[in-house]
Amino acid sequence: MLLNAVLSRFLTATPLAVAARGALEYALATDAVDALFDQTVGPRAGRTLLFSTCVDLMSTVVCRIHPSIHAAARATPDLPVTVSDVYARRNRMPSAAGAALVRHTAARLEPVLRAMGGAAPDRLPGYRLKILDGNHVAKTPRRLQPLRDVAAGPLPGQTLVVLDPALGLALDIVCSDDGHAQERALLGPIVASVAPRDVWLGDRNFCTTGFVFGVSDRGGYFVLRRHASTLSWDHESDWQAAGRTATGTLTEQTLTLIGPGGATLVVRRVRLTLDRPTEDGDTVIEIVTNVPVAVADAGAIADLYLERWTVEPLFQRLTTVLQCEVNTLGYPAAALFGFGVAVACGNVYAVVAAAARVAHPTAAPLSDYHIGLEIATILPGLDIAVPADTWDVIREWSAAQMAAWLIAVARRAKVARYRAAKRGPKKPKPRRTRFAAKKHVATARILKDIRT
Repeated sequence: MLLNAVLSRFLTATPLAVAARGALEYALATDAVDALFDQTVGPRAGRTLLFSTCVDLMSTVVCRIHPSIHAAARATPDLPVTVSDVYARRNRMPSAAGAALVRHTAARLEPVLRAMGGAAPDRLPGYRLKILDGNHVAKTPRRLQPLRDVAAGPLPGQTLVVLDPALGLALDIVCSDDGHAQERALLGPIVASVAPRDVWLGDRNFCTTGFVFGVSDRGGYFVLRRHASTLSWDHESDWQAAGRTATGTLTEQTLTLIGPGGATLVVRRVRLTLDRPTEDGDTVIEIVTNVPVAVADAGAIADLYLERWTVEPLFQRLTTVLQCEVNTLGYPAAALFGFGVAVACGNVYAVVAAAARVAHPTAAPLSDYHIGLEIATILPGLDIAVPADTWDVIREWSAAQMAAWLIAVARRAKVARYRAAKRGPKKPKPRRTRFAAKKHVATARILKDIRT
């Protein structure tokens, strides 16, 4: 346990903020982050503004400690360059640097999560699930001179995120500075990263001939919603009944897909006929997979496909707890760098949340909002009150030491402070017909009419 009299007070009052500060030090140690940048972009002698400094500044923004890079820079007394220099570096930051940062934090924190027992059980023992999803970075204000007279919303980029649902960690991101880029155009690096016995889950946008054959050629597997027009085959078997799930009935057949150069691939097509249509009005969902039936039958494949929705809480956490889309970052390089730092910080948050779950296994679900609020409000004071060198020892800890420390700190948390509120059933939105001809109406007058 770290020894510091002032730190002990924080450990008593706000332990999860202390856990987050320690996890940030472990995952984003200065020397390791700078070495990562040199490996990714190339070393450069005489660099004054280090990559680790840029990451530190951006992390305070995405963690909602400071509202902007300008405010973060102004609050850093020993910054070796001007704010303008920070802007210049941020606006030309290579997208590969942010992606490398995400991979670094995932590799650093995965052993910690496993050591603390924070990973969920494998859905397919012996296989590793990876969920693939795309995210358009939100449009930005038109602060850049070339955008001042643009009527359309300016999009700074497009990303793909790879999530391990068992760990809750984002393993990788792929970035494009073209906000109109199709998600499929970014699949090349994803295919190159496929490892044997990976099982890739994704929606219909990723169900392409190149992707399914690329995954299969590298010894991987896929569970993808079928796209109506992207696959072709020369043989299909008869449909066979395959039971039902909680949401509908299942049938299954085999297809022989035709790939590049006449290559073929036998896959299963699982059809789920829903008892109730989806919000989009779909009554049938078709899933294409090459996972052997001995590993997962039709029902397991349908349930597995629904697992891909676990990526949505990740994006929600990046948007609401963190700030993955800083609307002042109009330059694509800056916006994508901010997104990469946010995903890396999201991995740190995932480890802290896992430590809380392990330390309090019988507690009700904890609120991401309240944990994030504590981190954002306490970290500035923690960094002022506790000397920076107090945290240095953490960088050299093993995964087992880090896991034990995080659990010990999380046990101090009073979980009632972080308990998630239960939301009642959604009420139908009423039609807004009163005062339709008026531009504004006084709330006090309406309430007064109700009382009288």
